[in-house]
Amino acid sequence: MSKKKGGKRLNKKMIAEMLQTFFQQNPNEVFSFKQIFKALKLDTHPAKMLAIDTMDEMTWDDYLTKTSDNSYRLNLKTQVQEGTFIRKSNGKNSFQPDDGGKPIFVSERNSMFALNGDRVRVAMMARRQNHIKEAMVVEVLSHKMDQAVGKLKVEKDFAFLVTEGNIFAQDILIPKKKLKGGKTGDKAVVKITQWPSKDSKNLVGEVIDVLGKEGDNNVEMHAILAQYGLPYKYPKAIEDAAEKIEPGITAEEIARREDFRDVWTCTIDPKDAKDFDDALSIRPAGKGLWEVGVHIADVSHYVKEGSVIDKEATKRATSVYLVDRTIPMLPERLCNFICSLRPDEEKLCYSVIVVLDDDANIKQGRIVHTVIKSNRRYAYEEVQDILMGESPTSEPAEYADSLKTLDRLAKKLREKRFKGGAVKFDREELHFDIDADGKPTRAYFKKSTDATQLIEEFMLLANKFVAESIGMKKKPKGNGQQQKAKTFVYRIHDQPDPTKLENLREFVVKFGYKLKTGGTKGAISKSLNSLMDGCQGKKEQKLIETVALRAMMKAKYSTHNIGHYGLAFEYYTHFTSPIRRYPDTMVHRLLTKYQDGGRSANQDKYEELCEHCSDMEVVAQQAERDSIKYKMVEFMVDKVGEVYDAHISGIQSYGIYCEIDENHCEGMVPMRDLDDDYYDFDERNYCLVGRRHHNKYQLGDPIRIKVARANMEKRQLDFALAED
Repeated sequence: MSKKKGGKRLNKKMIAEMLQTFFQQNPNEVFSFKQIFKALKLDTHPAKMLAIDTMDEMTWDDYLTKTSDNSYRLNLKTQVQEGTFIRKSNGKNSFQPDDGGKPIFVSERNSMFALNGDRVRVAMMARRQNHIKEAMVVEVLSHKMDQAVGKLKVEKDFAFLVTEGNIFAQDILIPKKKLKGGKTGDKAVVKITQWPSKDSKNLVGEVIDVLGKEGDNNVEMHAILAQYGLPYKYPKAIEDAAEKIEPGITAEEIARREDFRDVWTCTIDPKDAKDFDDALSIRPAGKGLWEVGVHIADVSHYVKEGSVIDKEATKRATSVYLVDRTIPMLPERLCNFICSLRPDEEKLCYSVIVVLDDDANIKQGRIVHTVIKSNRRYAYEEVQDILMGESPTSEPAEYADSLKTLDRLAKKLREKRFKGGAVKFDREELHFDIDADGKPTRAYFKKSTDATQLIEEFMLLANKFVAESIGMKKKPKGNGQQQKAKTFVYRIHDQPDPTKLENLREFVVKFGYKLKTGGTKGAISKSLNSLMDGCQGKKEQKLIETVALRAMMKAKYSTHNIGHYGLAFEYYTHFTSPIRRYPDTMVHRLLTKYQDGGRSANQDKYEELCEHCSDMEVVAQQAERDSIKYKMVEFMVDKVGEVYDAHISGIQSYGIYCEIDENHCEGMVPMRDLDDDYYDFDERNYCLVGRRHHNKYQLGDPIRIKVARANMEKRQLDFALAED
């Protein structure tokens, strides 16, 4: 042992930690023994010798580099990396390296107050014996977010914003003159003006918008959007620009297009939809042949690249669908009026026209600019009634016959898709009926029907046809070289994670099912479909579907085509929803450019746009999920104390997620409430197992729960096991 100033005794472990902190705070500098001793205030011979021994060990460990003059510096080559910081509310933060390696643990004291999603530079800490690999943030390169949403708390001399979740490690201080009229209890959006540093650990900000009182429906929905950096109101300048767009269609424009105004055409959408961006037409094309038109709103005709409206749409990248509202990508005048394919109005479209035989084989097809006039706007429920033979007497027979023909062709397309190796995942979606005040009155699952599948199949056909028109290049005759495909935007979906797929195989064996994890892509997907079909209606159905979904990769946008595994398409894109997705607008522009003889577009530019759109899609989904959570808790807030039948929908080390059978609302039974035993989390088998009594809680098991708490502020439902 050696003494430090103040009488505190130093050991080797303490000196190692002091050295780590010192070098990590000075990653680019070289230090002599003398400089190190002075900086660490090591003024006794034993302490200095201990430091020298420790630095020699750190050199052997490749943590430090020793120079020729016996000086030391941090080994930047092996110890410093760049990547993304991931903050967790339980303090188990991590660093995700840019090279895609495994996440590395970062303790709170070594986080440098980095926020969730920040780009950081870290130094790897010297690994102690039997200790997990650990990193320390040495520099925050860029912040993902510069604003926060939360609840104001105003004191006599200062104010601060209390935030929920894991975004910030501390509350944000706000000078009282920067409150913008906000009061205690108000939800507000705050812009950060000062980040933590060596000199000050405080986060400081100023209020940029006071949303209103906590609990108000509009306030809570705006707070969810603001939390993810999503806009909750449209800039006036953009709306003014939209007002100046001329909606009329000139004779010259019609002359440049194929005219479908006299062909029977309809739109089929949810009953509350206003932005009708796709329509279907059908007419006979000879014996046993049908010409089907998939007509898509020609947004790019009105929204010019580089315009103020286009720049705003690029930034948003997607419409956001919360439970009770839509936050559109385009101004309302465009998405609900000028571009929307409303009935009995002439509209400009970009269309995929295909001739199908009675088995839905494509005999010929083309992609053309058109003008249409929709005969009828249908809700899905109306079409379903017609397909079930329950059409109202007022419905013209030819309309009903056209829908039935489209349905028959769609069923053929669907059948061929699954034979070709598409994966069957018909997941149910939770929906709410909402009253005039935004309060949920009913929770239910929305199931897929023939009407929704009809639209789905023709949209898939159009997207595939468009992608193939650019991506597929025929080999020239003779010895000519195959032409390189032009730059294009694809919707890609990689093969399942092999490790997760193997875990799924081992898991389903316990229920008597088999799954192929090797061989061709088609063989794996067909085996997955057999598994999905085999567990239909069984107790373990939801359990197996949940585990199988976790093995799937996420679809995204890219100019580098690898195909779409889930759909079993070699070429696939998004062409059919330009009102609500920016990639579809990009696709329309590229198609027009190439049809006009244009050269291949800049791939780097479009790849960057693809990455942005993929990122914004994820953010929008997170906001949508949070709005569902909020409405779920709001729906259950007056049901605290009530008992329900449920099933286990998720297992974590900290508790059991349960979904109520009656209304599909999900909450958690915390691990601390399972007090009859000590439970171990078996991650591979998705269950908790008691050490003494071997009682097991398994994903999918039926369970009886009582609603214990409904915390709307945290959007959290807590359940307890019912005594009966």
